[in-house]
Amino acid sequence: MRRLLVAQWPLLALSALCGLVSVALVVAGPLLLGAATDLVVAGAPAELPAALGVTLAVYVVSGLFWAAQGRVTTLVVQRAALRLRADVEEKLARLPVAYVDGMPRGELLSRATNDIEAVTLTLQQSVSQIVNSMLIVVGTLVMMVGISPLLALVAVVTVPVSVAVSAAIGRRARPHFTRQGRVTGELGAHVEEMYTGHALVRAFGRQDESAAVFHARNQELFEAGSRAQFVSGLIQPALMFVANLGYVVVAVAGGLRVASGALTIGEVQAFVQYARYFGGPLSNVASLSALVQSGLASSARIAELLAAPEEPPEPSHPVRPSARGHVVFHDVSFGYATGPPVIEHLSLEVRPGQRAAVVGPTGAGKTTLVNLLMRFHELTGGRITVDGVDLTAMSRACLRSVVGMVPQDTWLFGGTITDNIAYGAAHATRQQVARAARLACVDWPLDTVLDEDGGGLSAGERQLIAIARAFVADPAVLVLDEATSSVDTRTEARVLRAMRQLSEGRTCFVIAHRPSAISDADVVITMATGEQREIDPRIGAGDA
Repeated sequence: MRRLLVAQWPLLALSALCGLVSVALVVAGPLLLGAATDLVVAGAPAELPAALGVTLAVYVVSGLFWAAQGRVTTLVVQRAALRLRADVEEKLARLPVAYVDGMPRGELLSRATNDIEAVTLTLQQSVSQIVNSMLIVVGTLVMMVGISPLLALVAVVTVPVSVAVSAAIGRRARPHFTRQGRVTGELGAHVEEMYTGHALVRAFGRQDESAAVFHARNQELFEAGSRAQFVSGLIQPALMFVANLGYVVVAVAGGLRVASGALTIGEVQAFVQYARYFGGPLSNVASLSALVQSGLASSARIAELLAAPEEPPEPSHPVRPSARGHVVFHDVSFGYATGPPVIEHLSLEVRPGQRAAVVGPTGAGKTTLVNLLMRFHELTGGRITVDGVDLTAMSRACLRSVVGMVPQDTWLFGGTITDNIAYGAAHATRQQVARAARLACVDWPLDTVLDEDGGGLSAGERQLIAIARAFVADPAVLVLDEATSSVDTRTEARVLRAMRQLSEGRTCFVIAHRPSAISDADVVITMATGEQREIDPRIGAGDA
């Protein structure tokens, strides 16, 4: 966030200038009022209106500069927040699939929304106040020394005590704010998960368990938030106590100086006001302590996200394959960071136009195999080529325009069916969308509006739309990950006929358990603990 603010140094300089002028005028006010008091004591009331008029003008101009500073500061903060949100969005696009899969969606959403808003609110309410408070402290200190160095020394003694108190309490509050941010993300993840799977929760009668988890995390958030606010809330009363002690000492010492003739009543009056000004900014900063601590905790969570490891960089001179669909795995190995190898020394070749069926038990690496082809994960050994071009030598956008995929878990966006199908190809025409829908057996009106994730449609209906989305992309290599697992037998037969039509001249990887989906495969790849073997389909796919 500091980088984003520094990038706007001209506006920051303008804000600081406005604040400096405003504070300078405010600091001059008590001195002018003290001079007016001395006029009354000296018996010159005729000059009093002019003196009060000047004082009023000083305060009015100060207020105008203060308002200008607030406007400029708001612009700076909102621009920084705009850039920060863009940075987080760009970061999310560069994160590996494995990182996103390993973190609850609610946690990511909390960092991308709640934490950014917390940082923005902190900056909006604290930057100008903290800067002005420091300027007022410096200005009033100069004026107090000019009036009476002895009284100034008495007032300054309270500063190190106030700083020590603030630092001690702030150190105790920050861990609670960090915990509050973490629990907020966990609670958001649980709510999002329960809302997405509310039908399953009800189907298995787990409402009570879900509510118990919610109440437990809600209680934890309550405790963390209460402790954070309570501990940070101690700062302001403590500082006020210290400031009031200093104020009492200054008042007594000032009275003695007036009695001795070293100071006038007007000078003591001005000094007392300066003493209030001197302690006021410290109290203001203390009142922002809870907000600042919350902002710092949120900033740390955002910084952690922005520092997360990204996908390897794109090649400087990317190569585009010929889009024939010739796929070769050369001695490929892969394993997740927290587990044993999933695939070891796998070599296979699928020629253009061939259908490769990938079968095997759950957890054997079938989906991992096609995820490696899509470069959702990086290989730990070997290489994969498409039309003789290594995957790492082409851009990811190019690769994913050549390889289309229908994932096992389908996702639909809010919008019409046309919008969802056309998502597979940005420039798809209405006729192309209609043809893809027809091939995928999507029989509903294309202008039907769907809500997020296709609520109201069955899993099979959502899968058909996802298949149409892949069809309209017209890729050279098509990956179907259990693409027909949620459709009925009659619809499956229609989809398989359409898939065979679409497969002509196109390489296909089909992950399936149903024999009907792999009966006409040219190559059957059996995955089992990282091993692979090819089976002639004429022997029978069921033998795999």
